[in-house]
Amino acid sequence: MLKPTHFDLQSLRIFLLVAENGGVTRASEKAHMTLSAVSKRIAELERTVDCPLFFRLPRGLMLTSAGHELVRHAKSVLETVNEMSSAMSDFAVGVRGHVRVWANTSAVVQFLPNDLAAFLEREPLIRISLEEKLSYEVVEAVMRGVADIGVFADNVHAPGIQKFAYRKDVLVVLVPADHPLADRAEVQFADTLDFDFVGLNQGSSLLNRMTEAAAALERILKLRIQVTSFDGICRMIEAGHGIGLLPAGAVREEILVAGLRAVRLADPWAVRSLWLGVRDLHALQPEANKLLQHLSGIELNAKTPQ
Repeated sequence: MLKPTHFDLQSLRIFLLVAENGGVTRASEKAHMTLSAVSKRIAELERTVDCPLFFRLPRGLMLTSAGHELVRHAKSVLETVNEMSSAMSDFAVGVRGHVRVWANTSAVVQFLPNDLAAFLEREPLIRISLEEKLSYEVVEAVMRGVADIGVFADNVHAPGIQKFAYRKDVLVVLVPADHPLADRAEVQFADTLDFDFVGLNQGSSLLNRMTEAAAALERILKLRIQVTSFDGICRMIEAGHGIGLLPAGAVREEILVAGLRAVRLADPWAVRSLWLGVRDLHALQPEANKLLQHLSGIELNAKTPQ
């Protein structure tokens, strides 16, 4: 049985270089090693795992099934080691702790930049790692302990998550200047369904909300194009591919200057709540607790979570 100590990190790095470059020559150049030294490392690694990692071809190397599997594990191991090294380096220069935050696009675009800047100005020795994800991914990350704090939309099921109110955002309909809806002060969602939409990808809480609202009206949401960001929605609308629904705070001023119009959505569900979520308030590290209190604006030790 193989032991973890049989693997050394440098050999794994060299193995990945060979796998990515399909041969020893390019890998040796990138590693600044001789061909024989790289070949020796690969041979030793194959003896360690007791199976071939590459097929030897006339013009290079091709991964075996075992090689593909080792690529997956080697990348994971090296990423973890790099994260560990970075974290220890931070502590060495005085960082007191790390907080892992996962948040949906609405929070990242509209609110978190300024909120985190204000927090870090007051707590410069706390390091924050921010990941932008879909709301359901945020909830899953909090439940698995991958994220300390999550920010997600109110229409996402979050069983077992302790929730605290964060912010509200307001949805608007973004249309070209010459669109039939452009001169309206506000519009009902039902009035938009005759037109093609540019929307976010499947799984986004906003797209789910729009699809559910259309279904409640016994109508179909006509999605012409789907993209991964609010900026992508704006650019597609600029190019004439349809209209879009997005938070007012995500509509950049230059977009409106360029000629698009943001029309207020009159439906009650157009005002959304964003939640902060943690798996267990009492298990939070002090640094995460400080950030949670800053974002929620409440004294959490005296507050009963929802």
